[in-house]
Amino acid sequence: MSGVPSLTEPSLTRRRARTGWLFTLPALVVVAAVTIFPVVYSVAISFTQVRLTYDGLRVEEWTFANYTTMLASSAWREALVFTVGYTLVTVAVELALGIAVAVLLDRLEVGRGWLLALLLIPWSMITVVSAQLWGYLYNASYGAVTWGFGLFLDEPPVILGTPAPAITAMAVADIWKTTPFVAVIVLAGLVRIPAERYEAAEVDGAGAWRTFFSVVLPALRPVMVVAVLFRVLQAFGIFDLPFVLTQGGPGTATQSLAMLGYKALFQDLNMGMGAAVATATGLLVLGCCLLFLRAFRSHVDEAGEGGTA
Repeated sequence: MSGVPSLTEPSLTRRRARTGWLFTLPALVVVAAVTIFPVVYSVAISFTQVRLTYDGLRVEEWTFANYTTMLASSAWREALVFTVGYTLVTVAVELALGIAVAVLLDRLEVGRGWLLALLLIPWSMITVVSAQLWGYLYNASYGAVTWGFGLFLDEPPVILGTPAPAITAMAVADIWKTTPFVAVIVLAGLVRIPAERYEAAEVDGAGAWRTFFSVVLPALRPVMVVAVLFRVLQAFGIFDLPFVLTQGGPGTATQSLAMLGYKALFQDLNMGMGAAVATATGLLVLGCCLLFLRAFRSHVDEAGEGGTA
């Protein structure tokens, strides 16, 4: 009888595995249909010259010309510089403000729930709606922000019609909307820090700033990584905010990679070029995230070895 469990357990495990696959198969089919297939199809189209006909798409040839043309294009380089710079600045500011807001909420004992609910209002708004709201505020004729500048300047700037103010205005709108997201994630990490760590730092005579940098920040690294990764993915693929506010202008000052791909695909009807821009953007984001995760893992490993020693 002692040998019976060893004979039946593997078959039971296999049956459970088959049942699990059977139940997850519909979800896997849906994911493959709406996620995997479009990605694979887009990558394949990026290596083709496609012509639109009355019967649909017709592949004329397989070529690398889309990528060579894209890399040689000044429009792609300008969009890349704008997207990378915009991502770095907005994510850095959002992370700093998110940490500050989360620490403030963590210290509050009364009214935290109400403040947290108010804080989530910008994040809960659809980006197109919030962009339209900021568009009203930035309007050169009746915008409240333009009116505010007019109180101190003889001639207020045309905010969305000048490159530097337009980029700054877009970054402000993005930071206003997404800082609450970072703050909520950081707050979730703060509430999980044991009180004993604060007590140990107080016993060691650490002040507020030393406690923050020695106790709080190291404990927040995992949640900060999650927040940064999500924000990099969102900021690098920004489309709706510049589309509503500036249409990529003035000129191409606020044209992101996503907008460049949209214009190539839907305005120029250049399917191959649009797919190439999308594929290159996806690879850049994937590479940046992998490098960031590797750097974070190396830092954690070094910190662990130092702590062990």
